[in-house]
Amino acid sequence: MPAGITEVDVLVIGGGVNGVGIAMDAAGRGLKVALCESHDLASATSSASSKLIHGGLRYLEQYEFCLVKKALAERERLLNNAPHIMWPLRFRLPHQPHLRPGWMLRIGLFLYDNLAKRERLAGSNAIRFNADSPLVSSISRGFEYSDGWVDDARLVVLCAMAAKQQGAEIKPRTRCIKAERHGDIWQITLQSTDSGALQTYHSRALVNAAGPWASSLFDEVITLPAPKQLRLVKGSHIVVPRIHDEPEAYILQNSDQRIVFVTPYEQHFSLIGTTDVDYAGDPREVEISDTEIDYLCQVVNEHFKQQISAQDVVWRYSGVRPLLDDEHASHEKTANAPVASAQPEQHQGQAQKATRDYTFSLDAPVGEAPLLSVFGGKLTTYRLLAEAATDAISPFFKHIKGPWTGTAKLPGGHFSSQPALIMELTNQYPWLPSATLARFARSYGTLCHHFLHGCSALEALGTDFGGGLSQKEVDYLMKNEWAYTADDILWRRSKLGLVLTTEQQERLQNYMQTKQH
Repeated sequence: MPAGITEVDVLVIGGGVNGVGIAMDAAGRGLKVALCESHDLASATSSASSKLIHGGLRYLEQYEFCLVKKALAERERLLNNAPHIMWPLRFRLPHQPHLRPGWMLRIGLFLYDNLAKRERLAGSNAIRFNADSPLVSSISRGFEYSDGWVDDARLVVLCAMAAKQQGAEIKPRTRCIKAERHGDIWQITLQSTDSGALQTYHSRALVNAAGPWASSLFDEVITLPAPKQLRLVKGSHIVVPRIHDEPEAYILQNSDQRIVFVTPYEQHFSLIGTTDVDYAGDPREVEISDTEIDYLCQVVNEHFKQQISAQDVVWRYSGVRPLLDDEHASHEKTANAPVASAQPEQHQGQAQKATRDYTFSLDAPVGEAPLLSVFGGKLTTYRLLAEAATDAISPFFKHIKGPWTGTAKLPGGHFSSQPALIMELTNQYPWLPSATLARFARSYGTLCHHFLHGCSALEALGTDFGGGLSQKEVDYLMKNEWAYTADDILWRRSKLGLVLTTEQQERLQNYMQTKQH
């Protein structure tokens, strides 16, 4: 091997949930793996979700029974494997008879309860709303069912940590600028987005898990014809002060046949979304439009006594979902395609019909190194996708091991329940404020011992940057979780950006820059 060249079995392009999931799975099967991501881990679609581990109740209307069944089965596995960043959540569905008849909802919920084995979650039931309900008085009936909550960005980081524990090399802020096939080897050139330094890898297989960029990667990096084209759909969310004090989430039906989730968020807020708008443009530049904000506020105001407006929005985010075109979707990707500023009511009805399932394209001419490209996908099925992706390239490796992630706890997840963990942490660190301790339990699980061990008072944690974010925690995140900027910590490793002032955020950034030099 020439000097300066790193040899691996598999190189994965893309640091979203699918990419890190594949890296984790493949590394755990004995392959030498490297992963590159041009920005921070989970910096695009994987941190812009509705934060739900769910089967997708509304996909039943589109006859996506196979997808829903797979997702429901995965929901149970993930709730077991990551009890710190995932937990059960009860949903309330107000019944609007003019939108969907009660019999249709009952049948849908029956299927949702029974399409896959359900051990941790309660089944559905009908409910009545009384005068104390946060809903408007005209809504008196509804249904309840169960799904799961997930901290999406932390899921990505924990999978990357698990991959590293299995021997994978994780390289955020590293762009793949060229991939050329030379017989049974891919020669891949990576470039640091920070220093500009170049590095060459030789890999026996290449995995394209670039999410919204999975098709364009062929034009820019791989120089082969793209086997599939993706339909890019923008989903936007807003965060407002807590609309109601109940622990349940709400799933709201709208006259355009869309649904909007209103979910308790970070103790003091409500998370509202999502929209579905066909998108044309750079996924890095996606932004929520004023029209989308008004749309989400309108849907909420039609259901809740507590009225909201654009002025109440404390945070907003948008992501581009890479969906597969199906029989419902137009293949005309021309100037007539809807753009990012399109009004939700104009194009959501079409965009929502694109399937959320995934597919692979394996390019493996005889005697040449394989290229596996991942198209589509859904947060809930990332583990299943990763397992199937590694299966797809397994024939090219003689000594590869079998699947293993179905029962594998993610880092920090080795405890019985969140209440039990909180009790344990309270006994070990009684000096920690309860709110901070609860955040540690649901963000880090047992990983918080890495920066709490040996500390006997708040002062031992060092500088307080605000919101309970300490110097010890920041140092841990920089050393162990690839945090590089204040945004990495405030919006992906946590959501403390909701509570820190501008001055506090600048202080954090200055500290991190100083520590890096």
